[in-house]
Amino acid sequence: MGGISSKDVASGMREAARALLAVLEPEQVRVLRAVPDRLDAPELREWTYLPGPRPGLGTEGLDKRQREAVDVLLATAHSAAGAELVRGAIEVERHRRAQLGPLGPDRYWVRLLGDPDGDEPWGWRMNGHHLAVHVLVTAAGIRVTPHFVGSEPARVGSGPRAGHRLLGPEEDLARQLVTSLPGTARASAVFAAVPPDDILTRADPFADPGLLPEGLPHDRLAPGQQRLLERLVRRYLDRAPAAYARECWSDAVTRGLGALSFAWAGGLAPGDRHYYCVRAPDFLIEYDNTQDDGNHAHSVWRHARHDWGADLLRGHYTEQHA
Repeated sequence: MGGISSKDVASGMREAARALLAVLEPEQVRVLRAVPDRLDAPELREWTYLPGPRPGLGTEGLDKRQREAVDVLLATAHSAAGAELVRGAIEVERHRRAQLGPLGPDRYWVRLLGDPDGDEPWGWRMNGHHLAVHVLVTAAGIRVTPHFVGSEPARVGSGPRAGHRLLGPEEDLARQLVTSLPGTARASAVFAAVPPDDILTRADPFADPGLLPEGLPHDRLAPGQQRLLERLVRRYLDRAPAAYARECWSDAVTRGLGALSFAWAGGLAPGDRHYYCVRAPDFLIEYDNTQDDGNHAHSVWRHARHDWGADLLRGHYTEQHA
């Protein structure tokens, strides 16, 4: 197939990581790289999308050139649309802070895991309020989950971007699907009149699709509804570079799209507090817009085998040990 390969993506990441290291001071590099020796260390599965400090190098103290290098690295883990989405999360967070008082610097933290110049697995992550991107790279491929994007507010109420909804397509596709369902099917999909207060998996270190309601299976949907569910799934997968998104979608098709299921909770009208999820044997998607009276959205893509690059690391360490 044409297009940029996973190897090309990994090469671009490597160059972006080198460029970041080149513009940092020695102490900044030390903070950036202060991580455990093994990339499968349990503490590297600790994450959160709430406000507050994280391990790693904070962006608030970076100069313009250093921050631009971070932005380039962040873009390498995404498609063009995915890069726009994560930049949008940062912009919405700036809007939120501006409503509370004088606008301070962005507060995100970057960690470099391993050595991008070596042959061993390596990776990086960027975390802060409503943004969590986790990347691992080996010769066998890349992984980019857990991947979390939130938006507070879900709909910007003032300023030059008034009315902007960062996660609008994620919300609208799911609502279009649930409202298209006839009575019996809708009863199977809607598991609660009152939505949960947050995504159900929260910041769990391990993704477990079994935590989610069973919902309505793909094979009980009409063809047009099946296409809506598939578009919704692709909306999340397509945050990633195209080669990896294709790999994930191909895996889902091979395992059978009948294994997908969709569930909803809460009101059906725009502005109602609501939640939905997509469950598959290997991955899950969750979205909620329940806080702040339905104006504070969370979205997450998790993968039971791929999160933290666990499958690639397992294969690497097994081969190395053998």
